[in-house]
Amino acid sequence: MSKNILSDCANCALPFAERACNRPQGKGPKGCPTLSKRKLVEEARNEYRKKDILEFARQASIQEAECYADRDQSPYILHPTKPRIQEICEFAHKMGYTRLGLVFCVGLSREGKLTAQVLESQGFEVVSVICKVGSTPKEEIDIKDDEKVRIGEYEAMCNPILQARVVNDAETHFNIVLGLCVGHDSLFFKYAEAPTTVLAAKDRVMGHNPLGAIYTSGSYYSRLKRKGF
Repeated sequence: MSKNILSDCANCALPFAERACNRPQGKGPKGCPTLSKRKLVEEARNEYRKKDILEFARQASIQEAECYADRDQSPYILHPTKPRIQEICEFAHKMGYTRLGLVFCVGLSREGKLTAQVLESQGFEVVSVICKVGSTPKEEIDIKDDEKVRIGEYEAMCNPILQARVVNDAETHFNIVLGLCVGHDSLFFKYAEAPTTVLAAKDRVMGHNPLGAIYTSGSYYSRLKRKGF
């Protein structure tokens, strides 16, 4: 297939049980990456053969299955049992990680403290870094006064690059992102050396449940489907 045909899995109309991504003899629409990107499929499979990547992926898959109870019963009905913070702790233990980085937003300081307490109670050493670390003025990234959250006041910029450098310096084994802003989280991912997972994504309106707006995009948040909102 042409390289110009882009993957569009979100709009695949086939029942999941019939899809190529779910079964060896499955089908796919035009642009199905499972069928049309065979070279990339093989390149990815080769990456998983690397010893460290193989173990990481293996443990992640084991963790996924262990989040459901009664898997030995037939017929099986999905029965999820573990919150994400428990998953993170269990996965970190599986991988032998002992020092965890916790990078969080100042707006979730209480949640950051509670999370650190949970991690420490599970035997981890925690390196926690707040987003305002470094107290670097926003003017250094060319922010004008009327572009600040609090106009007319000193405002330290969120500093995900420094957050990454702090956890890198501490040689954390695994990092956890808690509520960093859109874009700031991206910079942290870019500069962090250890693997990183997300405990919660920031959503100022939805109580840090971004999917709340997606779930109601056909009703209360239907304006999201209008260009420009």
